[in-house]
Amino acid sequence: MARVLVVGAGLTGGACAALLRGATLGRIAVWDKARGAGGRMSTTRSTRDAACTADLGAQYLTLETERAGPRCSFYEELLSHGILKPLTAPVEGMVVKEGFCNYMAPQGMSSVVKYYLKQSAGADVFYEQHVTRISLRDGKWEVFRKMGPPEQFDVVILTMPVPQILQLQGDIVNIINESQKQQLECVSYSSRYALGLFYEAGTQIDLPWAAQYITDNPCVRFISIDNKKRNIESPEIGASIVVHTTVTFGSKHLDSDPAEVQQLILSHLERIVPSIPKPASIKCQKWRYSQVIKAMPNFPGQMILHTQPLLICGGDGFTCSNFDGCLDSAMSLAEAVKSHL
Repeated sequence: MARVLVVGAGLTGGACAALLRGATLGRIAVWDKARGAGGRMSTTRSTRDAACTADLGAQYLTLETERAGPRCSFYEELLSHGILKPLTAPVEGMVVKEGFCNYMAPQGMSSVVKYYLKQSAGADVFYEQHVTRISLRDGKWEVFRKMGPPEQFDVVILTMPVPQILQLQGDIVNIINESQKQQLECVSYSSRYALGLFYEAGTQIDLPWAAQYITDNPCVRFISIDNKKRNIESPEIGASIVVHTTVTFGSKHLDSDPAEVQQLILSHLERIVPSIPKPASIKCQKWRYSQVIKAMPNFPGQMILHTQPLLICGGDGFTCSNFDGCLDSAMSLAEAVKSHL
């Protein structure tokens, strides 16, 4: 019975676990260091009202119909289950291209990842499992985490951002050869902050758009009235606003005090939208690894670090930072693991 561990419950990890359904003879475990599924497709709840949510990572998905190929079936499946719906709310400053379709997730972006984790049919998904070391023991991988005892697996699939793979301790340090290490070190990411503003039910936010790209502000790049973007406007559910910073602001303030960063973003937001009401609660999210600037060149969405037992890594660092890139990596990882098993 082969035990398979997927590290990371983001889109690549979730889709990979779903694609491996029925392929393995044993159980699949998914570990993530966060408190819930989604990775950079995370949806956050207001601390005061669980029904009031906001997408702090990816905002919507874009399908290029002519180049979709095998990915088309993924979109069709998500649309047929109501996980995705066409993005119809007005987004100011969005570049509209012919042959491109935009979709939003009515229940929040994390619902896409949760759907795949459910499709994995029986994968054991555990949160707040921060992997720290990977070592070889008796022909298996012994995986250590911050909390709880180590466990052994026959196959380990790493889907976290590439710099986090390079931070792992144990035998993996010597297993990654010099050439692989150099290639992995070449992968780079942008950093940014996202702010979620949550309101009490009944608060009015009167703006003519659901989202807007900002081009002339050093701090704010994108603002979304998140519930409006997702066509959820109900007097019983509080509104939510999401603010994404520019990449320049994100890298400049990467290690600044979060409270100071939050105040800076709010002051810029108030200048852009002076009419914005005071929120009931705020969540400030730092994305150290927001989007891939430079991906791994000439790789098929994954890299095999060790064959027997199998240790393989993938994710948007091996493709590109969008839905299609993560799906391509998930398909490539699943194929490699299936042929190994």
